[in-house]
Amino acid sequence: MTPDALNPPTPVPQAIATPLTRAAIFLVVTVHPGEPASAAVRSICADLPALLRSVGFRDQEGHLSCIIGFGSEAWDRLFGDPRPAELHPFHEFHAENRHAIATPGDVLFHIRADRMDLCFELATVMMTTLGDAVAVADEVQGFQYFDNRDLLGFVDGTENPEGQAAVDAVLIGDEDPAFAGGSYVILQKYLHDMAGWNALPTEMQERIIGRTKFANADLDPALKPSSAHNALTIIIENGMEIKIVRYNMPFGNPGQGEFGTYFIGYSKSPRTIELMLENMFVGRPPGNYDRLLDFSRPVTGNLFFVPAASLLDSLAVVPKAVLEDAPKTPASADAPTLSPEHDGALMIGSLKGNPQ
Repeated sequence: MTPDALNPPTPVPQAIATPLTRAAIFLVVTVHPGEPASAAVRSICADLPALLRSVGFRDQEGHLSCIIGFGSEAWDRLFGDPRPAELHPFHEFHAENRHAIATPGDVLFHIRADRMDLCFELATVMMTTLGDAVAVADEVQGFQYFDNRDLLGFVDGTENPEGQAAVDAVLIGDEDPAFAGGSYVILQKYLHDMAGWNALPTEMQERIIGRTKFANADLDPALKPSSAHNALTIIIENGMEIKIVRYNMPFGNPGQGEFGTYFIGYSKSPRTIELMLENMFVGRPPGNYDRLLDFSRPVTGNLFFVPAASLLDSLAVVPKAVLEDAPKTPASADAPTLSPEHDGALMIGSLKGNPQ
C-alpha cells in the first residue's frame, strides 16, 4: 500500500456551497438499459471538467458550474459497491390530498451560471455527448426573479447558511468516510395556483409563509402560526438547528398558464429534508400541515447522491461487480476495457481523491 493510500488527500467537493446565480437548468435523465449506455454515463464523470472548460472559457466571469448526482438504482447499475450509506429512492409522503410524489430519474445535471446562454450551451454539449444513452425525464430552465423572489412574491433562500456553515451543512465527513466530500440533493418541481394565491390578502400570505412579503423579515412570533412554511421547515436536533442549502429557482410558461418553483436542497444527510417534507405534507403534529400546499403541488420528486469531484474520475472506471453482472457478449473493439493499473473495483484510495 502506498503512502498516499494510507494518508489520502482531502476530498475536493463539487461546486455546491457557492453563491446563487441568475440562471440555472435542472436536467434529470434516465439511463437506457445495457452496458454501452452505462459506459457513456460513466465517461461523462471524467469528461465533466473538460466540458465545463470548453463552454466556460467564453465568459470566465459567468460562474458556470455543473453538479452531477446519481439516483439509488442508477448507482447500483453504474458503479456497484461500495455505495453511499444514505442513498435510497425518494421517500413519498401522502396525507389527504397532499402528495409528495416520486418520479423517474437516474442522473441529475444541475447547471448554473450568471447567463442562461452558458447554461444552455453546456446542456446542449452534454446531451450531444450522451447521445441515445439517456432519455430526458424532466428539464426546467430557472431564472432569477427580481431580488431573488419566487413567483409567489417572497424572497427565497433567506435562511441559507453561508461560508463554512454552508460547507458543514452540505458535505459528508467522517460519518461516511469513503464518500467524504459528497452530498445528497432532493428536488421537487412545484406548480402554483397563482389565481388562488393572488386572491389572498397579503397578511394571509405572510402568515402562510412566515415572513413579511416586502421587507422580508421574519413574522412576529405572536402572529406566526405553527403551520407557517418557515416554522415547519426548521429541524432541531440536540438543541441545534440543522441547516440545508437551497438553490430554488422560479420557472414558468405564461402562455400556458404554468408558474412554479423548482425546489432543490442540498444536505449532508437526506433525513433532514425528509423531515421537512414530512412536516409540510403530514404535519407537525399530524394535521398541522403547510398551508402553502393548498396553492402549490409537486409534480416531481427525486433524491440523488452528489459524489466529490475528486471521486468522479474513479467512477469512470468500470467496476468489476458491474462487469460480472453484465450479460456475456463476444469481445469487440468497442467494448470497454480496464487499464492494467485497475482491478475493476472502486479503489478506496481513489474514493478519497487519489490521482488516477
